[in-house]
Amino acid sequence: MPDDRLPLPKSLYAETARAAIATPPLAGDARASVAIVGGGYTGLSAALHLAGRGIDAMVLEAHEPGWGASGRNGGQVNPGIYPDPDRVIADFGAEVGQRMLSFASAAPDLVFDLVKRHGIDCEAEQTGTLRVAFNARKLAAARATLAQLQQTGSPAQWIDREGLAAATGTKRYLGGIRFPQGGKLNPLGYARGLAEAAQQAGAHIHGGTPALRIEQVNGGWLVRTPAGRVTAETLVLATNGYTGDLWPGLRQTLVPVYSTIAATQPLSPEMAAGIMPGGGVLYEAANITVYYRLDRRNRLLMGGRSVQRDAPSFTDGRHLIGYATRLWPQLRDVDWSHIWNGKVAITTDHHIHLHEPAPGVHICLGYNGRGVAMATAMGGVLARRIAGAAAADLPMPVTGMKPILFHGFAKAGVALRIANGRLRDALGW
Repeated sequence: MPDDRLPLPKSLYAETARAAIATPPLAGDARASVAIVGGGYTGLSAALHLAGRGIDAMVLEAHEPGWGASGRNGGQVNPGIYPDPDRVIADFGAEVGQRMLSFASAAPDLVFDLVKRHGIDCEAEQTGTLRVAFNARKLAAARATLAQLQQTGSPAQWIDREGLAAATGTKRYLGGIRFPQGGKLNPLGYARGLAEAAQQAGAHIHGGTPALRIEQVNGGWLVRTPAGRVTAETLVLATNGYTGDLWPGLRQTLVPVYSTIAATQPLSPEMAAGIMPGGGVLYEAANITVYYRLDRRNRLLMGGRSVQRDAPSFTDGRHLIGYATRLWPQLRDVDWSHIWNGKVAITTDHHIHLHEPAPGVHICLGYNGRGVAMATAMGGVLARRIAGAAAADLPMPVTGMKPILFHGFAKAGVALRIANGRLRDALGW
């Protein structure tokens, strides 16, 4: 039986996460009510929620659950969707927009509830998320965002310069927003725990099983894999930043962008006490976002944009390491032990895209850096829809696929955007 899975990319999580479950490749013909392509948070959560409704689901993952960005991200369980509330309401109207915002605000609670309910070993802590500003322009924007959030029912709170210095151990930040519902976890451990929970609920998960081709047959769908075929009434595509050409035109609706993370060796208790003493997670409100947190072993994980290719080196991550030393000079002589990256899916409107391009086909992708909480939550939405919920009753709108103009130049555009964003941040724009 062929096994097409690639080895899990080297990362801190690959060394520290709970063990993977057995997910043998599919061999021969199989049937399922729902065939799910993609074993990240979206696909695994959909399988878990479908199984909980008594609906037979089968996940087809090219490598292993959590192989993509679900197992390589910063481990921040952040609430909300990317656009500000005023933009969401302008784009979708007051009723739908408010529904979207309330749903996204509560998404971290779903993650931590699943972790508790299924006993997932993934270092989960609901410690809060900080969104911070280091220049006057971004500070004013953060105040405006907070006002919008509070008008739409968010529990977000303002944190001033002194409060941020106490929470972060650095005096760089002028002010920002604290989201109490946010937190952190080991993302690969969480993905593996979701896979195990889905299996225990009755879902079938096959690793080393890339979907090669999709065909419509007898009112349903046939998915061909290297050593088998799956026939299903309903098809879910949950490939996000690793979307290929399985469904015509889908890859052209988003831009995959690499995000890189560098991690230190475990810090001494004394040193760790001076770095993020508040225990939460942080991301900067900047043109090029940097995000960081401490893990349970007191390693500092610094993340942000870097080279747009696989397998970065420490040379590639020198800006992250240098920035950490700028924030906390005591790190100057600390060893950095790991660096890795993965692809997130960016949409040009920065909204999550929920598509139904044909009867019985459901697609969800484009989390724009909010994937831990939102992909988990959207898996539940997919299950509701497949179980019979009306599209108008969903917390996210179903929209049509819109290919990005000049998509072939996206890679060059990303490189230019990163360079421009770093310059703007340096100049305080």
